[in-house]
Amino acid sequence: MTEEETPEPRDLTREAAEAALEEVAAEVRVCPKCELARTRTHAVPGEGHPKAKVMLIGEGPGWHEDRQGRPFIGNAGKFLDELLAKAGLTRADVFITNVVKCRPPGNRDPMPDEIAACAPYLERQIAAIDPEVIVTLGRFSMARWFPGERISRIHGQPKRDGARLIVPMYHPAAALHQGNLRGAIEDDFAKLPKILAEAERDRETAAARDEPGANQMTLF
Repeated sequence: MTEEETPEPRDLTREAAEAALEEVAAEVRVCPKCELARTRTHAVPGEGHPKAKVMLIGEGPGWHEDRQGRPFIGNAGKFLDELLAKAGLTRADVFITNVVKCRPPGNRDPMPDEIAACAPYLERQIAAIDPEVIVTLGRFSMARWFPGERISRIHGQPKRDGARLIVPMYHPAAALHQGNLRGAIEDDFAKLPKILAEAERDRETAAARDEPGANQMTLF
């Protein structure tokens, strides 16, 4: 397919999106682009609905994720399942991934060059899924859309980014380590249905505005 023939993200069918995501996943599993490739057990491309309305982006795989090649399956993952339930969602409804696809040794913070190496994979995933809402989990995924901000100041506050809303939230693991954050992240997830409804209205309005003839003046 030539560049001119490449469909716009919103035109991708579920099957095409699924194929695009599997292509990314296949590349991620054998990716040699940074030092994390030398220490990983399994890369963790991400998983979920190929045309999810909600996409969750964490920071990086942990020990359990590295062993199984799946995102958010440890204690933080169990808490994430509870949080999704508060929003009326399940894992099957969303797509979950991270800014880096391989576990940083000792669960250290991901390095800038590691985030940069994985960035094209993440961009392709976003393009294929074209979610209406992106939830960033933790400060490293937040920084992609909110550079220089503090998560303690802006958590739960959506920001418009073109045709979608970006919602910064605490990482579920933070609430496990700091019990005082649990209520905040639960409250933020409880807002997701309202945020998603707002994003859907925005897309419907934009689609109506872009319909042929929508902006033409009537002669009579």
